[in-house]
Amino acid sequence: MRRLTLRLLPLLTLLLVVAACARPAASPTFAPPPTPGPTAAATPTAAPTAPGITLVDDEGTTIELPGIPETIVSLTPATTELLFGLGVGERLRGRTDLDLYPAEATALPVVATYQGVRIEDVVAIGPDLVIAGGNNFTAAGDVTRLRDLGIPVLVVYAPDLDGVLADVRLVGQAVGEEEAAEGVVGAIQTRIDEVTAAVAGLDRPRTFYEIGYEPEIYGPAPDSFVADMVNLAGGEPITTTDPAVFAIPLERLVTLDPEVIVLGDAAYGTCPHSVATRAGWAGMTAVRDGQVRPADDIIITLPGPRLGEGLAALALAIHPDADIEPPTAGSEYCSEL
Repeated sequence: MRRLTLRLLPLLTLLLVVAACARPAASPTFAPPPTPGPTAAATPTAAPTAPGITLVDDEGTTIELPGIPETIVSLTPATTELLFGLGVGERLRGRTDLDLYPAEATALPVVATYQGVRIEDVVAIGPDLVIAGGNNFTAAGDVTRLRDLGIPVLVVYAPDLDGVLADVRLVGQAVGEEEAAEGVVGAIQTRIDEVTAAVAGLDRPRTFYEIGYEPEIYGPAPDSFVADMVNLAGGEPITTTDPAVFAIPLERLVTLDPEVIVLGDAAYGTCPHSVATRAGWAGMTAVRDGQVRPADDIIITLPGPRLGEGLAALALAIHPDADIEPPTAGSEYCSEL
């Protein structure tokens, strides 16, 4: 179980001003006209070329681009959202079937699904750059095939919030929008600072963030991105025992006894009242005290430009009375809301 692995700020235009130096007028002179001679051949002047871009992606692979890419394929929803946030959405020519935000993205052709990348479709587009998801979100074999075909592939994967901000900068560098990327980073960081200041003096309840319930109970792994978000939002994250495992046994959950349960799967129909009817859940403090709340998993776990809004949504799910401005947008929840 994985959650993806960064908003709209105009790029400032750099202006170059050249000052002309006045020359004093020369005294007139008189000389006989020059004797005509052979005309020297003009020396051809090479057209200036854009400097190349060297990148190191999150897997440590060095990618060389001859210049700023004009045709881009995105293989993660977070990257698609980020590219629109950087103001280069018009350069996108392909997306995954999960890329639904912003609305303009849905008009792009789908070149990847949960079954994998449609290599032939990507090749037909002829991208200057493909941005893929790490931690096998984009299958490693598909990344290799694209690279073998000579297509530059930048793999991004952010394990924590610092990694998200670093990836925003990396993608900004890749597409020649470094200043816009700094603007996105600044907006995210400002929101994070607001949220963490608001929850700093509050109690930190034991919090279980439910990623999914069937066929197993799924929650954050230790030291994972979601656990990091819960911690910053003012909760003590309840996690699995292994960084590579996202399934948590009911017995462990009962023993750790969450005081708050946040339903990240609310957008898929899971409602607080249904949690109380699950076998073995009624005795948990969160269920007994009515501290089971839905949340917008998309903005909470998608490492894109709305991540600061996601942290605000998560903090309000953990601390409903916290002095935090609610997020500006969110997903539809279960029928209780």
